[in-house]
Amino acid sequence: MTTVGTPMLWSVFALIVITMLAIDLMIQGRRGEYGMSIKQAAVWSVIWVSISLTFNAGLWWYLRGTSGQEIAAEQSVAFLTGYLIEKALAVDNLFVWLMLFNYFAVPPSLQRRVLVYGVLGAIVLRTLMIFSGSWLISQFEWLLYLFGVFLIFTGAKMFFGSDEQESAADNPLIKWLQRHLRVTSTLESEHFFVKHHGLCYVTPLFLALVMVELSDVIFALDSIPAIFAVTTDPFIVLTSNLFAILGLRAMYFLLVGMADKFSLLKYGLAIILLFIGLKMTLVDVIHIPVALSLGVVALILIATLAASVWIKPKNH
Repeated sequence: MTTVGTPMLWSVFALIVITMLAIDLMIQGRRGEYGMSIKQAAVWSVIWVSISLTFNAGLWWYLRGTSGQEIAAEQSVAFLTGYLIEKALAVDNLFVWLMLFNYFAVPPSLQRRVLVYGVLGAIVLRTLMIFSGSWLISQFEWLLYLFGVFLIFTGAKMFFGSDEQESAADNPLIKWLQRHLRVTSTLESEHFFVKHHGLCYVTPLFLALVMVELSDVIFALDSIPAIFAVTTDPFIVLTSNLFAILGLRAMYFLLVGMADKFSLLKYGLAIILLFIGLKMTLVDVIHIPVALSLGVVALILIATLAASVWIKPKNH
C-alpha cells in the first residue's frame, strides 16, 4: 500500500485525535439532564471543522516541502473531497439515530452517552475497514469496479426509494435482540446492564447503542468505497473519514431540531453516490480530476440544501 503517511504524520494525526477525544469525553460528556444545547453544538461543530481544515492545511504545507507542490495540492484536495463526502453521507445516518432514540425513548442526557461510545466504536471499526479495504485494493485492483457498481446500485435505490423511513419497531435485529435477551421494560438511568433477582438484564439504552453501532457500519459501506474513488491512499482515506465522524455527536445535536428541513437531502446524496460510482467504473475511459470531483460534490450539496429550503414537503 503506497501512502504519503510518514511516521511523523501518523503520530501527529493520532495525537490530535486522542487529545480531542479526551477533551470531548471530559468536557462535552458532562451536560447534565439537558444534554448539549444547539448553541454548544454549533460551537463544537465549528471547532471540529476548523481543526480538520487546519490539519489539511498542515498536510499541504508538509507535503509541499517533502514531495512537491503538485502532490501537496492533489492530496490536500483529496482529503477535503473525502471529508465532504463523509460529512454529507453522515447526515442521513444522524436521522437514523434520531429515529432510534425516539423509539427507545432515550432523553438527550443519555443520548450523549450512547453517542460517545458510538463514536469510539466507529473509530475502531472504520480503521479496520479502511486498512482492510486498502490492502484488498492493492492486491485486487478490480475491486474498485465492484465498489463502483455497488455505489451505483445504492445511489439508484436511494433516489427511487420511498420517502418513508422504516420504523424501528419493524427492524428485524431489534426484534431478535428483544426475543433473545433479557431486556428491562424501562431505562435504568445511564446503565447498559443491570441485575434483578440475581439475573443480568440489558436495558433499552444498550439496544440503542447496538443499533447506533450497526447503523454506522451500514453507512460506512457506502462512504468508505466512495472515498476510495477519490484516493486509495490509506492515510488520506482514514484521516478524512475519522475527522468527519469525530464531530458527529455535536452535529447530531445541531441537526436534531431541523430534520424536516432537509427533505430533499436524500436525492442529493443519491446523485453523489451515482456520480462517484460512475467515476469508479469508468476510470479507464474518463479521468475526472480530484478537484473537479470536489466541485461536483460541493455543487450537488449546495443545490440540494437550497432546494430543500425553497421546496417544502407535501405534508407541510
